[in-house]
Amino acid sequence: MATSSTPPSSDPQTFTTMDKDLDAIGSHCQHPYCNVLDFLPFRCESCKGTFCLDHRTETGHKCPRAGEWAAARRKAASLSPTTNQSSGGKPTLLTATQCSHPSCKTYINTLNSVGVGCETCNRQYCLKHRLQEDHACSTLIPIGARQSSFGPTQAEKAKAALGRLRMWGKEKQAAVLPKPKPSTAATRVLAVNALKKNAKGDAKVPVEKRVYLYVEAEKNTTSSKLPKGEYWFNKEWSVGRMLDAAAKNLQVENLNNRGGGEEERLRIFHVEAGRLLEFSEKAGDVCVSGNTIVLLRGVGPAA
Repeated sequence: MATSSTPPSSDPQTFTTMDKDLDAIGSHCQHPYCNVLDFLPFRCESCKGTFCLDHRTETGHKCPRAGEWAAARRKAASLSPTTNQSSGGKPTLLTATQCSHPSCKTYINTLNSVGVGCETCNRQYCLKHRLQEDHACSTLIPIGARQSSFGPTQAEKAKAALGRLRMWGKEKQAAVLPKPKPSTAATRVLAVNALKKNAKGDAKVPVEKRVYLYVEAEKNTTSSKLPKGEYWFNKEWSVGRMLDAAAKNLQVENLNNRGGGEEERLRIFHVEAGRLLEFSEKAGDVCVSGNTIVLLRGVGPAA
């Protein structure tokens, strides 16, 4: 290699004449007994040492932390979400997911439809809704984000919502249930009979297993195309399944199976009991014909 002391040649050269001292360029190999000055040194990602061409590998310099870089890379790969994973054949629960856009039913991560991850809201979308303006990204709270950065925590919101619900539930009970009178039982029987006559539901549910309920969607916490209705459900169903059917009947947007946060989740408020129902409870154990249930969104866990 030519140095600053080398006189310039009139022939074309494949290198540039350096004006600086050679010792200021490159780094010395850190391998014991080598210490050679390398102008293009290599950095070991496991021990963070600097080595020459001959000792650049973990084996070459007998790395004291051999394998750490490879292990860290494997761990990062297993934790990172796959945004463009594809699988052949018909989509299943194991090979496909649904686009995170509320109104989109496209299955993504399949052979025919890839999924695109949004780095801002941490959700996956189909190609049609991949752009931020197409899925209203600015209005979404990123999945995994700290709630304190976006206002009150979910626990605080749930506590405030439940306090409001209890007051609202007492007023609702007074309107739904007849006042205590000698004819209270007879009045309730007549009301239940009228409910059974007008109610709708799955015709496959046997009559003896039906529980007839008034169903409403509270306007302050959710929106629906039908504000209320009268329906029957199977006593053997879980509250979660009853909620899915009620939301479908009232045409309420149901995001419970999309894996979103609590602020998007629907829950059932039992007016007569004055509490939120757990998804795992059985409908026939917590409700009797003539009760009223209300669909609410973002009110926190039942407990």
